[in-house]
Amino acid sequence: MASAPPNNAVERFKFDTVFDAAGHTLSATPRPKRTFTADEVEQIRSAANADGDRLAMASIDARQAAALEAIAQACRQALPRLAEVAHEHRVGSAELALACARSIAGAALDKFPQAPVQAALTSLAREIEAAPRLILTASPELAEGLQEALEETAQAVGYPGAITVRASDDAAPGAFSLDFGDGSASFDPAAAAERVSQALHAALAAEGLHAEPLIPGAAADADTQSPES
Repeated sequence: MASAPPNNAVERFKFDTVFDAAGHTLSATPRPKRTFTADEVEQIRSAANADGDRLAMASIDARQAAALEAIAQACRQALPRLAEVAHEHRVGSAELALACARSIAGAALDKFPQAPVQAALTSLAREIEAAPRLILTASPELAEGLQEALEETAQAVGYPGAITVRASDDAAPGAFSLDFGDGSASFDPAAAAERVSQALHAALAAEGLHAEPLIPGAAADADTQSPES
């Protein structure tokens, strides 16, 4: 008894159309349609255009998403550097303001060298009103001609005591000290400028890169914006 061919046997020949011995068609594979009506052509064309539009829009959407992601990544990398640049700008602006202030203060002291001493005497009027004598020590160039100006200021603030002006070569330009027995006061323009500079730089260092936003109001807008928006 002959065995059946295995399932994986290779079929050697296969015909699209099979005839019997009499010439009648036993089976035939449908042939693709080679002619179409005008309506069918229009439908095929419309379907092809729609498929092409969908593919094009999908490609555009993908490219837009990739471009937006690249922009977001660039912004994430740039924002820390922008914060550093803003901080450097603040420090530079502060340095420029200090330089301008020193220049203006120096010019004011050159033009009105006795003004700080007179202002100090006026400010200390209540502290020195019971002191019998004031001793003011200043640099020689500041002490010159200061006696008369101080006596006028003392008379204006109602100080009845005596004022003694002493010149000291150890005193810095524009600096002076006031000794009124129970207390004393001093002023040094260079030291005052240095204290202002140190205080400003300490504030800038404490502020660091966490100052106000680069765009005013941006932080408030971000806080009030809802997640859905």
